[in-house]
Amino acid sequence: MRSSTRIRLIEPADAAPIAAHRVRDVEAFRPWEPDQPAGFFTPEGQAERIDRLLAGYRAGAVWPGVVLADDQLIGQVTVGGILPQPHLRRGSVGYWIATVAQNQGHAGQAVALVLRVMTDELGLHRAEASTNLENLPSQRVLRRNAFTPYGVAHSSIHLDGSWRDALLWERVLSE
Repeated sequence: MRSSTRIRLIEPADAAPIAAHRVRDVEAFRPWEPDQPAGFFTPEGQAERIDRLLAGYRAGAVWPGVVLADDQLIGQVTVGGILPQPHLRRGSVGYWIATVAQNQGHAGQAVALVLRVMTDELGLHRAEASTNLENLPSQRVLRRNAFTPYGVAHSSIHLDGSWRDALLWERVLSE
């Protein structure tokens, strides 16, 4: 039986399960994410991060969510860089799924759900995302959610010891 995927706003109580996933998956995520200080992988570090995310949420700059499968936290989905002005109603989607829950459709479902949040709750017009050029699984998730690539940002992120290019993605939400 396939587990159901849902998302909700992040909560302070999510710090410990997020830290547990991040400690276990540090090597799996190394090619895709910047280096983090040791404190990032602790419940205390995640609690501080969640506090900052929720402050950003209250300010209207971010919508920080968690991904759940059968009520177990398995990842995060976040809309950052929210620009709610009438002429710039857009946000940037980011997500990760714990390795124990990958390849089960959760990332695609989480992105589909956060696109609804962007449209219905946040009133945004445009969704953006970026992926490492080699991150084919993440690119498949975006393609399945009607994102299209529109360019390459050269040397845009420092990952695993070197500057990497990123593939830029977009989706107009009202289409």
